[in-house]
Amino acid sequence: MSTALSPVLDRIDQDLPESLDRLKDLLRIASISTDPAHDKDVAQAADWLVQELSDLGFDARKDATPGHPMVVAKGGASAGTHLLFYGHYDVQPVDPLELWHSDPFDPQIEDTAAGRVIRARGASDDKGQLMTFIEACRAWLAVHGTLPVQLTFCLEGEEESGSPSLVPYLKAHADALRADLALICDTGLFDAQTPAITTMLRGLMGDEVIIHGPARDLHSGLFGGAAMNPARVLTRILADLHDDQGRVTLPGFYDDVPEIPDALRAQWDGLGFDPQAFLGAVGLKHPAGEAGRSALEMLWARPTCEINGMIAGYTGAGFKTVLPARASAKVSFRLVGQQDPHKIRDAFRAYVTKRVPADCRVEFIEHGASPASVMETSHPAFEAARQALSDEWPKPAAFVGAGGSIPIAGYFKTILGMDSMLIGFAKDDDQIHSPNEKYDLDSFHRGIRSWVRIIDAISRA
Repeated sequence: MSTALSPVLDRIDQDLPESLDRLKDLLRIASISTDPAHDKDVAQAADWLVQELSDLGFDARKDATPGHPMVVAKGGASAGTHLLFYGHYDVQPVDPLELWHSDPFDPQIEDTAAGRVIRARGASDDKGQLMTFIEACRAWLAVHGTLPVQLTFCLEGEEESGSPSLVPYLKAHADALRADLALICDTGLFDAQTPAITTMLRGLMGDEVIIHGPARDLHSGLFGGAAMNPARVLTRILADLHDDQGRVTLPGFYDDVPEIPDALRAQWDGLGFDPQAFLGAVGLKHPAGEAGRSALEMLWARPTCEINGMIAGYTGAGFKTVLPARASAKVSFRLVGQQDPHKIRDAFRAYVTKRVPADCRVEFIEHGASPASVMETSHPAFEAARQALSDEWPKPAAFVGAGGSIPIAGYFKTILGMDSMLIGFAKDDDQIHSPNEKYDLDSFHRGIRSWVRIIDAISRA
């Protein structure tokens, strides 16, 4: 431990009640970005953050966007590593209100079987997480007067409403926001005792395919056997997208898919992930992806093709014997490594078109395309941060992947040209977006201490 670190950690422990009071103040603001009735509340939350950061000595301001404002602040050292911290201060709606045990904007401290928690909308997503970083800066500044890194804050007010202003804002302010590395606090722990740095985010490509056949639905007794059935055409195409080993059959699909390094595989094996328990929670037992791959590989580091919805013919109550005039399906591809979503879309469409018989035609509707994000973990800051987290938590931290997509990390990569560390302290049972959202006080306390350790480690990496 560096000599600068120990007194800051002591300060965090001493000031925890006051840190918790400040979190409660932010949680009391009903900053629901999707509801115009709360526009003033969102602005109030932005003003609150500007004031807090200004009081800490940052040059802070509230930048207008076509939607809700962006809070931007700069400060810290005059030289050295430059970090960009991202979080969001808006929250989800609270409906259904009757399922809350208390007012969602009157934060309550509760004792649970797993420990003490703070319960309120936004406690975990993302105000509690955001405040761990601000409180870490506060403690360091109180002890040392200045931070050991250059620091820029970028705090968004539209994350829960689709971030419509974010990309234009990043493009317009790229030079001012660009840093050596971004820190994103909107993720979680691997488990209650194991912290994680998310370094791999799968991309996503979605396509809708519609097979058109006869001019109208046909009576199956009069036309069945003689007329082509679009539902039969479509289901055969979809079934052939995977082979018996669970691999996707599109030509070239795996061309840009890397194998994970042995050291990373060893980290994942050491996490003790139980695929039977994971699937058992949703009533399943057996992993269904690529044969020979671990469950974590399939979730974090392997691409997928999934059928998300199908419609054909009569789907109402009872029975209607028709040959449908059309059949449609929505298909999504989770992408990894250097897979190009547009190349995958072209391959999928060529694959489908080749299999459409003469009496049918195919139509496609695209539903978004974004590449995977893979962070350069060979940068010394990543291992420094991993060790810093390991020093704070009961179990060693791991570099992990995320099965879903976190757009902001991709935007920082493509627009600002920098990697991101995604570090958060949420737990799976925090009930984000649901009634009775909570954040463990242990997550809040250790989260503040973790960020201090990380800032110190990165400044020396």
